[in-house]
Amino acid sequence: MIRSYTARKRLANAAIYTVLTVLAVLWLLPIAYLIIQSFRAEPGAYTPYLMPQSYTLQNYVGLFTDTGLFPYPRWLLNTLLVAVCSCVLSTVMILMISYCFSRLRFKARRPLMNVGLILGMFPGFMAMIAVYHLLKLVGLDQSLAALVLVYSSASCLGYFIAKGFFDTLPRALDEAATIDGATRNDIFWKITLPMSGPIVVYTALISFIAPFADFIFVSVIMKDNYENYTVALGLYQMLTRENLYQYFTRFCAGAVVVAVPVTLLFLSLQRYYVEGVTGGAVKG
Repeated sequence: MIRSYTARKRLANAAIYTVLTVLAVLWLLPIAYLIIQSFRAEPGAYTPYLMPQSYTLQNYVGLFTDTGLFPYPRWLLNTLLVAVCSCVLSTVMILMISYCFSRLRFKARRPLMNVGLILGMFPGFMAMIAVYHLLKLVGLDQSLAALVLVYSSASCLGYFIAKGFFDTLPRALDEAATIDGATRNDIFWKITLPMSGPIVVYTALISFIAPFADFIFVSVIMKDNYENYTVALGLYQMLTRENLYQYFTRFCAGAVVVAVPVTLLFLSLQRYYVEGVTGGAVKG
């Protein structure tokens, strides 16, 4: 009986590992293809062979030297600036909102949480035309500040995970600090946040990555302001019909370059990211 159970368990584990290995290979194939194509010397988006016949670094060099048509360094700096600013604002706002819903009790608490949940179910692009006209009304259209405002304000609806994390922190610490004369502001900044490293890192990572991946909002807000494009919209210009043949491999190189800082940041903070996701149980 014991041998039979052990054999079945080993077989189940082998099946699980096989499935995970296949999924990992399927997930890594597009990334490997992108990296290989970024070193391809032959132009064009399609070749009848998988591996390049010759390799070159010119695709990477051209990104930072041949900037007459595609100012990639400017786009990369725009993206980093927007990502850092929106990351700081989004992280502070999400954590403060989550702390309020977790620790404070007031009449509108649950209705506001329900409204936030419902609004979060609607895709953001449904409001992009209204957002653009509001930004144009106040003179912020086609500016990097507009992107920071859009990404930061939209992120406030993602407070659920941070709230669940704060729910797991013992309230006795808040009560002891209150008895010692600490205000709510002191408790949040000096007691709660130092204990919440994983959720702070998780929130910051999610907020930092968003500007790198967004295409819809930046294309609507920036319109034809070419210099203020981010890399998502800028790289897309290399894939238009008139540019595809000559710039496809440079597009692949640009995609690899922009993925490097995000990947390194995620890998260095992966432990905190996982703890932030799994560290809290959502409570009412």
